[in-house]
Formats: sequence, C-alpha cells, structure tokens
Amino acid sequence: MPLQGRLSVERMCQLAQVSRIGFYRWLQESPLIEEEMEVRSLIPRIWVEHRRHYGYRRVCAELRRRGVHINRKRVARLMREDNLLSVQPRRFVVTTKSNHHWRSISIWRGAQS
Repeated sequence: MPLQGRLSVERMCQLAQVSRIGFYRWLQESPLIEEEMEVRSLIPRIWVEHRRHYGYRRVCAELRRRGVHINRKRVARLMREDNLLSVQPRRFVVTTKSNHHWRSISIWRGAQS
C-alpha cells in the first residue's frame, strides 16, 4: 500500500490518534463525495426545469426516472441545504362580487312599474 510506506496501518492510526475503521472510511469517501456532487448538480437542474414547483418528492421521483436511485430524505436534506424551496402556484381568488348584475336589473325593472 503506497500510503503507509514502512509503517503499518495500525501504527499510523495510533500516531494520528484515529481508529482503524475511521481510516478505512476515509479511504472510501472519495466515490461518495463525487456521487453527492453529481446528485447536487442534478437536483437544481430538475427543480429549475419544472419552474421551481417541484418539492423533494417530485424531484426524487424524477431522479429515479433518470436512473439515479436515492433516498427521499437525502433529497430533502440536500434541497434544504441548498435552499431550494418549492413555490406553489397561487390559487385564483375571486375578489369581486360577480353575481351583482342580476340584482341591479331586477331592481331597475321594479322601479319602472
């Protein structure tokens, strides 16, 4: 192993005051970081493609359609960390009284009699 030179892994861990399991996890971390960076770049693209209306559930479903299998909780955490909040379209709210026309006609007809 080129990392250790003359020292054993156990001795290096003692000198660095880390556990052996921590050392081996550190060795295996690089593929996970690359995978996370790939997912982190995909999530905002999906989110923007759908006009910021997609929350973590829909983003997760879209990722699965694209072949990236990822836990929904992880997607939610990544979106929260990147501050990607879904914007719900506003409902149409009627602000005028639309049934006023028929009353004014009946009042007007009553005034003519």
